[in-house]
Amino acid sequence: MAIQWYPGHMHKAQKEMKQILPQVDLLIEILDARIPFSSENPAIARLRGDKPCIKVLSKSDLADPAATEAWQASLEQARGVKTSATTTEEPGRIKGLTDLCKRMVPEKAAGVQNITAMVVGIPNVGKSTIINTLAGRTVAKTGNEPAVTKGQQRINLGNGVMLLDTPGILWPKIDNPNSSYRLAATGAIKNTAMEYDDVAFFVAEYLIKAYPELIRERFQLETMPTSDVEFLEMAAARRGALRTGGRVDFHKISEVLINELRAGKLGRITLETPAMIAAEDVIIADTLAQKAADNAERKRRFKQGSRDAPS
Repeated sequence: MAIQWYPGHMHKAQKEMKQILPQVDLLIEILDARIPFSSENPAIARLRGDKPCIKVLSKSDLADPAATEAWQASLEQARGVKTSATTTEEPGRIKGLTDLCKRMVPEKAAGVQNITAMVVGIPNVGKSTIINTLAGRTVAKTGNEPAVTKGQQRINLGNGVMLLDTPGILWPKIDNPNSSYRLAATGAIKNTAMEYDDVAFFVAEYLIKAYPELIRERFQLETMPTSDVEFLEMAAARRGALRTGGRVDFHKISEVLINELRAGKLGRITLETPAMIAAEDVIIADTLAQKAADNAERKRRFKQGSRDAPS
């Protein structure tokens, strides 16, 4: 399921970001450690060009540590990219980002001018929390709903680094249907954008394969389910998410599953790996190529029909 969700202020923010980039020394892109690929805005890579970039994997305390290490190694293969895994439980690691900024722009760090670092990231990825930790005070609004920050603001950290905060922006169309589900599961997309039940079925299918022991323990399952439906039915029975007559209330158990995933109550879970994304990219490329070929064939037949039509 590919979704489109592009509020007006996000379109404006992307235009403003492009205009101010010449004044920026490096970018700090905040990613969700549970979905590093799906939370990475492809527009950022195009906009930043050759500027150095720190990719911060936020909420790493909620993510699978082994998967986070794999993602850091994968992301740092790109030129000019360094990574840092952070969590609000360890503010010292967040504050260390300023030293990393100075190492990545040494010519500015040795001078009297501030390093200007643009902080970017999709909605609800923890961007404002990281900025407030770096500043040592509340300068950016935080919240559990996407799209809290609505405009740019400059924050002088007083240590040679100037932060430029920007609103969280998604891109106009998310082609990878799995990314849409992952964004919804982690709360980057508003709950009204996708049905809870659809997202829960996607998450349930993944957890059965990737983290069976975690869900067995969390929902106290005596046997391991073999399908998403069976898992949700078993979980509903354990949590009392049943309607009259013992029928499963799929919406209720879906809300339970998604909310507990977001809160980290299921354990440390990552919803995608570099290997998974590489495989999905091949499928998506084939799908897009077939779609382009089908469109070209339709145009060819239309033109042929126009020429053959009697005048």
